[in-house]
Amino acid sequence: MYGFHGHLLHVDLTSAKFTWHNLDEARLQACLGGIGLGTSLLYEYAPARADPLGPENPLIFASAPLVGTSLTTTAKYAVVTKSPLTGFIADSLSSSYFALELKKSGVDALVITGQSPSWVYLAFDRGKVILREATHLLGKSARDTESCLRAESGNDDWRVAAIGMAGENGVRFATISNDGRHAGRGGVGAVMGAKRLKAIAIRGAVDTAVADPSGVAALALAMQHKSIGTLTAKYRQIGTVANLAVFNRLGSLPTRNFQRSTFAHAEALSGEHLTENNFSRRNGCAACTIRCERLFKSLAGAEQRLEYETLFALGPMCEIDEPGILLEAARLCDDYGMDSISTGATIAWAMECAEKGLLPQADLFGLRFGRAEAFLKIIPMIARRSGLGELLAEGSKRASGLIGKDAEDWAMHVKGLELPGYEPRSLKTMALGLAVSPRGACHNRSGAYEFDFSGEVDRLHGDAGRGSMVAASEDFAAVLDSLIVCKFLRKCFTDFYAEAAELLGRVTGWPCSSVELRQAGERINVQKKLFNIREGWQPEDDWLPPRLLHEKLADGVAQGVELPAAELREMIQSYYLARGWDDRGFVPDDKLRQLRIA
Repeated sequence: MYGFHGHLLHVDLTSAKFTWHNLDEARLQACLGGIGLGTSLLYEYAPARADPLGPENPLIFASAPLVGTSLTTTAKYAVVTKSPLTGFIADSLSSSYFALELKKSGVDALVITGQSPSWVYLAFDRGKVILREATHLLGKSARDTESCLRAESGNDDWRVAAIGMAGENGVRFATISNDGRHAGRGGVGAVMGAKRLKAIAIRGAVDTAVADPSGVAALALAMQHKSIGTLTAKYRQIGTVANLAVFNRLGSLPTRNFQRSTFAHAEALSGEHLTENNFSRRNGCAACTIRCERLFKSLAGAEQRLEYETLFALGPMCEIDEPGILLEAARLCDDYGMDSISTGATIAWAMECAEKGLLPQADLFGLRFGRAEAFLKIIPMIARRSGLGELLAEGSKRASGLIGKDAEDWAMHVKGLELPGYEPRSLKTMALGLAVSPRGACHNRSGAYEFDFSGEVDRLHGDAGRGSMVAASEDFAAVLDSLIVCKFLRKCFTDFYAEAAELLGRVTGWPCSSVELRQAGERINVQKKLFNIREGWQPEDDWLPPRLLHEKLADGVAQGVELPAAELREMIQSYYLARGWDDRGFVPDDKLRQLRIA
């Protein structure tokens, strides 16, 4: 088999048993790898209505056919599980060297179930698998855990994915981290912590064989050339932090827990200002020629990675306007292993609760918009689940339910996953994408916002044409996330499905058409939907927070714009129609037969 190994490893932590299984070619052709393969395995291995933090919930690491080849931006892996934050599917991606080592391990997926009697780490060394005691690693960051495991083993070539203190303590938005990157959204780190699995250390020795080496080499050269052209200039010159100034200008920068759409101090946090005053160096993932990563100098003088979503969530969302404070907050999130979007959004919710007198504990703590001292103090408390942090570690949906008294009205989440840095009232296609996304409020499983920014539609007014746009965007993202190719390369394709089909064919030897690949994207999204339906999804879950539907934008170029419930409902119906689902969002049997889903 080319591009794949055709094997998965099942680790049962309860019994400490390791079992190898074959993955048949038909399954891999149907769901590809990465997110698609992980989704397929989740439906198989997770019992219906499993407790996300229970031993029966599988934690799945999935590789993909393009990983380990010479193709640029392909060093990524997927983590798929049932989310402790939403109760639905959690599918995260992370990148760099751990992804390459996972592929070199000789398996296409690692499925972890059960719960260890004590804290352990999994060592997967050139085909040998062993569980080792990890109590001495508790409290350490992922980075420090990797250093310890390398020193203990004497192997500098170990690649390690680990949880920090937040994962150990069951923070529902904890991450899994490797090489300074994070499988960030949905609480995958909490699932790993519930299994008492501190880390996975891998060293592999199996190369990825491709069907057409010369053909792959030619395509790799062409992709490399495109990756350093004008279409990726933004990522190479400033990185995603460039978005903050643009979104602020367009009245699309969520500020003060979505009470405003512009930030008065946006200039101080802009990518341009940070680059001029705090820039340290440029970096990139393994096997990547774009090198979008930007490292800035934190208050302590250390280097800190920063992306737009972290910048938005820990800055304007909480009205923090000092770059040094924001970079320190980002460092704390990374060290403790917490999703910075959910961290910032949950803290912003608590700040508003304190402002309205509904959370006296937060008020006494001094947790208010713009107050840096309490802001920095609360992040470690969330990771440790101490004091007020115990409540906030639950995420904004659960925390607001516990507080009651209308606090749910300004908990900014969809299905329990906190919103990313896009204002839905001034980005109507994105509003639909956020409402219907299977994993909750998500900017990565759909590029719906691109239609709003393109000028092809009126971003301030929704209509029935948005459904087909969002569905197409989701399917496109599913193929990228399952092959795997980084989304920052997406605009470098002239005819994506045809070119991606050729990439897959050259690597695997499979005859694959653009039509078949497009259908694979749809199939993957329907499989996500089927998992959610099995776990209790109802039509009302495809919706947006009350604030977005009842409050007009108060400022910026889009001041006065609103998102009426009827407008959102019309767009959702158009999405279901475009998908071929019924008018309540359930998938009919004839659609399953069409997509060859059993």
